[in-house]
Amino acid sequence: MNPASRETVAVIDLGAQYAQLIARRVREAGVWSEVYPCTVKPEDLERLGVRAVILSGGPASVYWENAPRVDERIFRMGLPVLGICYGLQLMTQAMGGEVVKADTREFGRATLHVGKNGGELFAGLPSEMTVWMSHGDSVRGVTADFERIASTVDCPNAALSHRSLPLFGIQFHPEVAHTPRGKDVIRNFLFRIAGLRGGFAMESFVEDAIAQIRTNVGNGNVICGLSGGVDSAVVAALVHRAVGSRLHCILVDNGLMREGEIDRVVETFQGHFHVDLHVARAADRFLSRLEGIVDPEEKRKRIGHEFIEVFSEKAKEIEGAEFLAQGTLYPDVIESHSAFGGPSVTIKTHHNVGGLPDKLHFKLVEPLRMLFKDEVREIGKTLGLPDEIVFRQPFPGPGLAVRILGAVTPEKLSVVRKADAIVLDEMRQSGWDRKVWQSFAVLLPVSTVGVMGDERTYENVVAVRVVNSEDGMTADWTYLPEDLVRRLSTRLINEVRGVNRVVFDISSKPPSTIEWE
Repeated sequence: MNPASRETVAVIDLGAQYAQLIARRVREAGVWSEVYPCTVKPEDLERLGVRAVILSGGPASVYWENAPRVDERIFRMGLPVLGICYGLQLMTQAMGGEVVKADTREFGRATLHVGKNGGELFAGLPSEMTVWMSHGDSVRGVTADFERIASTVDCPNAALSHRSLPLFGIQFHPEVAHTPRGKDVIRNFLFRIAGLRGGFAMESFVEDAIAQIRTNVGNGNVICGLSGGVDSAVVAALVHRAVGSRLHCILVDNGLMREGEIDRVVETFQGHFHVDLHVARAADRFLSRLEGIVDPEEKRKRIGHEFIEVFSEKAKEIEGAEFLAQGTLYPDVIESHSAFGGPSVTIKTHHNVGGLPDKLHFKLVEPLRMLFKDEVREIGKTLGLPDEIVFRQPFPGPGLAVRILGAVTPEKLSVVRKADAIVLDEMRQSGWDRKVWQSFAVLLPVSTVGVMGDERTYENVVAVRVVNSEDGMTADWTYLPEDLVRRLSTRLINEVRGVNRVVFDISSKPPSTIEWE
C-alpha cells in the first residue's frame, strides 16, 4: 500500500520495541510511514519513493560484533535522515564518530538544553524541554562535520546535526508520550527539514485496503474470526465491503470472555453485518487445557493451540473457503516478533499472530497489520460502525485467563468475570469509560485477612487496572476521582464473593505492560 503519489517516510527497524510507534507518530502528523528492516537498500528506498528516513532505537550497542546496521550509502543519498537513540549512535559511528558506554546511564525523564544553534529541528520549541531517555551508551566523539545542537547534564551530545548533509540525530525518544514535545520535534523533521506536505487521511487507507482485498481474494470465500472487539469488527466490515456474501465469520466461545459477551457479539454481528456467523461452543475444552497451568506464556500457548483446533473444526464446515482474515495489528506483531525481519525483542506471544494459516492452509488476509488501535477506531468510524463497537475497550486474545494470576479454574473465572463487569459498569455509569484506554480487574494469587460481619475472613485480592494510552504501545495509569474509586472498592468487596481487598495498579508501560500476564 505504497502508491508513488503518496509521501512515504521509511522507519528503519534497528530492534526497537517502538519502531512502529515512530511510524504511528509520523502518520499522526499526516504523512504515511512504513517500517522496513535494517537490511533495506538505498535502491529499495528510491524504488518505493521514500522521501525521508528515520532510524529507530534498539537494545544493542553499536560496537557489538553482530549489532544491527544499515547500508551506509543511505546517509549519502540526499534523503533527510533522523536517527533516534541507537539510530543516532549508528549514524555518527558510520560517519566517523565514536560511541562508548556512557559514564552515567540515562533511563527516564531528563531535561534537554537546546543550544542557540538548535536550528529547524527545534524551531518553535523552548530552550529547555523534558525528554525521555533510555540508553546506556553515548556518542563521545564526532567529526568536525557534526555540530552539537542539544545536551543534557549526563549526555553532552543529546542532539547532533551534520553541517552539509540533511542528517540529524537525537539521543532521546520523541515518539513516546513521556516526551511532551516529541511530536513537535518529529513534525519539524517532516515539514521543516524534509519539506513534506502531509495530508494523509484514513479515508484513502480504507479505499486502498478494500481494493487490495478484492485483488488478493478475487472470487474466493473468506473466513473471519470474530472476537467481539473492534479489530475483528473492522476487519469483517472491510472484507464484507470488498467481497459481500463470500465472507463467513466464526466466533469461538472459549469460556474466557466477559460477562454476556458471546450473546452481545452474536446480536451485534448478525444484526449489523448480516453475515453467515458460526459459533463454536468450547468452554469445557479450554478449561481442561488450562487445568493446573500457572505460567503466563504456557497459558497463552495452550489457549492459542486450542483456539486453532476449535477454529479448524468449525472452518471445515464452511465449503470453498480459501482465505482467512485476521485483525492483527502493529502492536501484536512487534510484541511477538519483528514484523519485517528486524531484530526486535519478543515480549510475549499473541495467539492471533501465526499458526492458523499453516494449520488450515488458508491464504492470509490482514488488512490492519500496519495500523495501531486508534487508527483502527478511526477506520471503524469511517466505515459507519456503531460506537458500541468502535469504542469497545481492548480485550486480550486469551481473555480472562491472563487476568487470573495462577491456575485458571471455573471458580476463579466466576470471580474475575463478576469483578470485571463491576469495573466496566462503574466506569460506564460515571462516564469514565470513554475517557480511558482500558479498565479492568485482575485476580491476584494472594489471600489476605479481613473482617466481615465481625468475622475473620481470609480471601482474595482484586487489582483494578485503569490506563490511558493512544495506541497501546505506551500507557500511563489513570487518576480516578476519589468517589469513583470508593464505589469500585465497595462494590467489588460487597458483590463479589471471595474478595475482601481491592488494590489499584499505578504502574506505567514501560516498564510494566498493560495486562498483568
